[in-house]
Amino acid sequence: MKAFHRVLMIIAALSLGLLFLFPMWKIYLKAPQYPEGLEMHIWVNKISGSSESVLQNFNILNHYIGMEPIHAESFAELKFMPYIVIAFMITGVLIALIGKRNLAGAWTGLLMGAGAAGIFDFYLWLVKFGTNLSPQAPIKVPGMTYIPPLLGRKTLLNFEALSLPALGSLGIFLAILFGILAFYLSYRTAKKKVANTPVHSAA
Repeated sequence: MKAFHRVLMIIAALSLGLLFLFPMWKIYLKAPQYPEGLEMHIWVNKISGSSESVLQNFNILNHYIGMEPIHAESFAELKFMPYIVIAFMITGVLIALIGKRNLAGAWTGLLMGAGAAGIFDFYLWLVKFGTNLSPQAPIKVPGMTYIPPLLGRKTLLNFEALSLPALGSLGIFLAILFGILAFYLSYRTAKKKVANTPVHSAA
């Protein structure tokens, strides 16, 4: 890998740092009790809201329909995901210093796989919370589940939920983009070098 390709790889690795600066995902909920809306933020290592009382208000609404309360301690993933992200950042920088194109490709592929696994895990969260309802819930509708949308908008009784990626997810997108660029441009450079190498015929 040339110096430019190594720089791209370093940018890819450091882009993941956005996950520690901004939420990965946000869920916006509008209900008659909260016409101004509630916005929950899902980070790589915690769950918060646009204000201090948001998570509490989410759990009040969840109580009425029988959903489990939402607490960061309930999600083991939030404990080990930061270490996975840090591992990707460190290995990405090391691969840039080593300068091996195939390692850059493998790193990017693993990151894409980890991102897909994270989205699937998030979907399982939503299904768990939306289907495991308490039979003692104040509001019970036979056959009704409350699975929030993975992406986009969904109406649940008189609640309107909107789920969207937040700025932290941009770090994953940029990391994959620059990782692909580092691999592809390095591959193309190597291919041109081979094509321009003169072939010496045997005497």
